[in-house]
Amino acid sequence: MVSSRSLSALLVLSTLACRAYAQQEASPPPPQRAPDTMEARTLACVGCHGDKGRGVANVYFPRLAGKPSGYLYNQLIAFQEGRRRYAPMNYLLAYLPPAYLKQMADYFAAQSPDPIPIAAPSAPPAIIAQGQQIVTKGLPDKKIPACTTCHGATLTGREPGIPGLLGLRTDYVSAQLGAWRYGTRTALAPDCMQLIASTLSEPEVAAVSSYLATLPVPANDKPAAAANTPLPMGCGSQSPHLAAGAKP
Repeated sequence: MVSSRSLSALLVLSTLACRAYAQQEASPPPPQRAPDTMEARTLACVGCHGDKGRGVANVYFPRLAGKPSGYLYNQLIAFQEGRRRYAPMNYLLAYLPPAYLKQMADYFAAQSPDPIPIAAPSAPPAIIAQGQQIVTKGLPDKKIPACTTCHGATLTGREPGIPGLLGLRTDYVSAQLGAWRYGTRTALAPDCMQLIASTLSEPEVAAVSSYLATLPVPANDKPAAAANTPLPMGCGSQSPHLAAGAKP
């Protein structure tokens, strides 16, 4: 037979246990912290540029993955300083320090995800052929070098600051050449692309844009190593200013 004293003790213990359980249920779980990695920190980029910068279906958001870190860093700085104008990018980057932007650039440069499929351009074969001629041979009469002399024989770019031209749609390439032509996109001086784009005629821009859009991203999409051979013209993107935290 249980004594009254024992019964009272059991009731007290039971009450305390119930209170502890109720408090445990009422307490919110500890907050979940995102992993402190650059992949997690760049999730804001995924909506426009795709997972790991692989690209998305939107025509005007380019693939970032695999481009030279120096090129990506230059573009982040250009958006921050207003030399490239797109309000969401200008806003997102406004207060980030250069050293952090360099880390972002290094992260995307190291990625190599499978590219998204891109529909072939609808330009006539003659336009595609004209674009191929300009990309691979240039326009000597206008003193415009072949794109391959700067962007690499396979057009995957060149270290430290010249981007690859593959995996981009016709409208995106045309829009960027147009931005250089009309001064709404500028690069570090000497701005070789502004000179080239402003020399091309509109039909030539269309031809180059259409041809480049026919070229798939290769399995090895890494840029060519920096070379000691001079470029066909001065180009500020290849200046030795790419140390982390350095401001161009």
